[in-house]
Amino acid sequence: MPAWSPCDDGIRIAVRVTPRGGRDALTSGTDAHFAARLSAPPVDGAANAALIPLVAKHFGVAKRAVTIVAGETARLKRLHIAGDPDALARLAEALYGGAP
Repeated sequence: MPAWSPCDDGIRIAVRVTPRGGRDALTSGTDAHFAARLSAPPVDGAANAALIPLVAKHFGVAKRAVTIVAGETARLKRLHIAGDPDALARLAEALYGGAP
């Protein structure tokens, strides 16, 4: 599966999370996922709580528009970002540095 794919009401992205990774950053990863470094630890949902606003900021959407749909306790997560699929795909492509 590519790092992102459009759906009817937004896009779905794959993100590999590195908790306790220093400063918070969202970058391109491999062909299959984005890479997120989070300063939060992987304890009591702290890393997930830090991931949502980071993704929302990069995609220019409200935090409520970002939901984790798979991988709640795993490093590799699938997120849904609600909004205009075409605009979000363009942002994903710009952030990723090209098509996945």
